[in-house]
Amino acid sequence: MKRGACFLACLALLAGCAGEQSAFSATGEEAISTLRLTWILTIGSVLVFLLVIGALIAALGRPGALRQRLADPRMVTLGGIVFPMVVLAILLIYSFALLRAGPASAGAAPLNIAVEGKQWWWRVTYSDTPGGPVESANELRIPVGETVRLELTSADVIHSFWVPAYAGKVDMIPGRTNALTLKVTAPGIVRGQCTEYCGGAHALMAFRVIAMPPEEFAAWLEREAAPAEQSLPGEAEFLRAGCGACHTVRGTPAEGTAGPELTHVASRQTIGAGILQTTPENFRTWLDRHREIKPGNLMPEYEFLSAAEREAIATYLEALE
Repeated sequence: MKRGACFLACLALLAGCAGEQSAFSATGEEAISTLRLTWILTIGSVLVFLLVIGALIAALGRPGALRQRLADPRMVTLGGIVFPMVVLAILLIYSFALLRAGPASAGAAPLNIAVEGKQWWWRVTYSDTPGGPVESANELRIPVGETVRLELTSADVIHSFWVPAYAGKVDMIPGRTNALTLKVTAPGIVRGQCTEYCGGAHALMAFRVIAMPPEEFAAWLEREAAPAEQSLPGEAEFLRAGCGACHTVRGTPAEGTAGPELTHVASRQTIGAGILQTTPENFRTWLDRHREIKPGNLMPEYEFLSAAEREAIATYLEALE
């Protein structure tokens, strides 16, 4: 029974060693360097541990000349003082060089993206665009091979931005802006998560990071900056229900800023900050059961809406691509 429990526990641990939210699936420059240093430190510490245990066993079980040599004061000095100092100094210098500690080197101007943590979702603003800032939510798109500077802030409580496959976590503190620089080496989709407890729906505050070839990113950003298509079915019901008081749909009277921006919501990977995949059915599911799916979220229940009105609003949302 105990062996079976241990086996299942090991499987559970191994399940976290791969996938879209694993530090072992590193494709960002910082994450790759950190992973390499982690392996070096882990393997080195295991070798030192085995060396010490081997010396201890030899000293206890093999009396005689070997035991006398191990007990020699010079061996104690070399093994207990000199060896650790040399090894730790080498590792310290190597880690500084690997992680490029020190002042940042001059280079091409990075792409600046602002990410604001809120309870319990993410506001993402692309500021380096010809027509002015472009806002999205719960999804971050970046070009492969280019330096991206994330300006991380919080609108309410302390959050923490972490994308294990790309870089270490950075706290988001109200009234302060912290910066994180990323450079992704390969296209792909990974998952990020808030890693600082920020309230009831903290565990349901995830996001996707989509790394794209530069030309695809530029084309996507141009589409993202465009207003929504006009006079779509369900727009009237959306506005009449008051959704525009909290959400923005560019090109329409909906200009609310309390909730996520919805101009191109149907083109995003997920609904509700990483909870549901974006599908027509899930738009309806979210409208009907969002308080059950994400307890504590601030979106009203809208119980006064008829089934036909909810269907019309869902139809409108799925058309916002």
